[in-house]
Amino acid sequence: MKDMMPDDISGEYQEHMFSYHDGTHRKVLFTNIETQLPEGSLIVSRADLRGIITDVNQSFIEMSAYHKDELIGQPHCILRHPDMPAAAFGDLWKMVQQRNKWHGYVKNLRKDGGFYWVYATVIANIRNGDITGFTSVRRRTSRTKINEAETHYQTL
Repeated sequence: MKDMMPDDISGEYQEHMFSYHDGTHRKVLFTNIETQLPEGSLIVSRADLRGIITDVNQSFIEMSAYHKDELIGQPHCILRHPDMPAAAFGDLWKMVQQRNKWHGYVKNLRKDGGFYWVYATVIANIRNGDITGFTSVRRRTSRTKINEAETHYQTL
């Protein structure tokens, strides 16, 4: 994954350096600009066993502010916002690898440095008894649930 570039960012931004489990690093740039998912919209994506994005719908493209060709082949963590604790994603991976459905509130990072909150459901795709990948469906959530998630995530 490439570092985020200042030319892509709208407004004043902060920097954060992520260190990933595979030893790679990525500088992300983020603002306080929120974009709300339109009521009734669903963001859908599919990923392979390693979390690499294999398919996205138009809502995903619009909300992430990336072009489709910038998303396909990238790790899903390209959207990870610095406010999201690693423990939340550890729980997600544990649940779906055990073939359980995972639900949670996620603050995603946009290419322009902004963010959006969603209520996400992630399931394992199972073919002939084997997990072949994962599907995630995200929808709009309420401000009350966002506030609760923000408070909880500060404790992790």
